[in-house]
Amino acid sequence: MPFRWSLLALLFALVTGPAFAHGNKVHVRGTVEKISSDSVIVKTVDGKSVEVKFAPSTVFLSRFNNEDKPAKASDLAAGDLVVIHATPKDNALRADEIKFSAPAAAKPAVTSPPKPNS
Repeated sequence: MPFRWSLLALLFALVTGPAFAHGNKVHVRGTVEKISSDSVIVKTVDGKSVEVKFAPSTVFLSRFNNEDKPAKASDLAAGDLVVIHATPKDNALRADEIKFSAPAAAKPAVTSPPKPNS
């Protein structure tokens, strides 16, 4: 679990600089809870569920190995870590950009090597 939070912190650190230059944009960060054809529900780090609507102009970026690659809405999955740049419009949030990455795989438990027979 700590590795997952470290990965999430790294993802957030990568977008912190440009985040302050977005005017009235809203940033939603967390884990994808549910996806529909026109929106995504994100559980934020403070435990709130936030719905963000897709727009025809929404840009999807998949983050893997420190690289952002173009993606599609269908690539997004429940459990993915997301950072969404959205614009408030008509009492809803409309996604301008959705960056996402798969959660880190659980590390196997560390075990001691077997002791040789004496």
